Amino acid sequence: MTGGSLVSIGLPGLFVKLTDSENRAWAADLRPDGRPRIPPGQHAVKALVPMGGAAGPGKIDDWHLKISGLVEQPQTISFRNLMGLNQVNLTCDVHCVTGWTLLDSKWAGIRITEIIKRVGVKNSARFVIFEGHAGYSSNIPLDEAVKENAILAHQFFGKRLPKAHGAPLRALIPDRYFYKSVKWLEEVRFSDIDEPGYYESSGYSNTADPWKEERFD
Repeated sequence: MTGGSLVSIGLPGLFVKLTDSENRAWAADLRPDGRPRIPPGQHAVKALVPMGGAAGPGKIDDWHLKISGLVEQPQTISFRNLMGLNQVNLTCDVHCVTGWTLLDSKWAGIRITEIIKRVGVKNSARFVIFEGHAGYSSNIPLDEAVKENAILAHQFFGKRLPKAHGAPLRALIPDRYFYKSVKWLEEVRFSDIDEPGYYESSGYSNTADPWKEERFD
């Protein structure tokens, strides 16, 4: 889907960067998988600011998450029922295609594997399509969605996710550029075919690996 009113995904002028020496120190730090904490071409920032997009209502009372596609039990989950699922806390680094990295960001939510177990994803499914508000969407392979750090987040630094950052729920896919982490999430759809989303259809990389600097196709 490519509809909706959207603005730039990058607002780098609003970010406060770490000093050059701080960035060099963090760049030398490694993840458990041996890759650098700060991928090539990135710089660390001190805080996350709103990145634009067409915001959803942000309310939880009448919000529901639709689970659809190649699943045995399609369903719609209320926010209350979502909170009844197994909750996890996640500390991770997130990387924007515009060049900033936020280190040690703290989130809470549910792993996408919880959704997969709940609905019974069919063997033919190969991709997960995240549908956000106002027609925004993005896509990831199913094997990316089943990682332990792939979650649907409803908290940010111990507080309810702010509306500007995707309330009441957003996808969080830390090992891909941040445009894969769809805000104002409304539907998770499982598919046997890849369906490039808004930015992927506009020239941004479909795979979006920060360590390979896959910014554009």
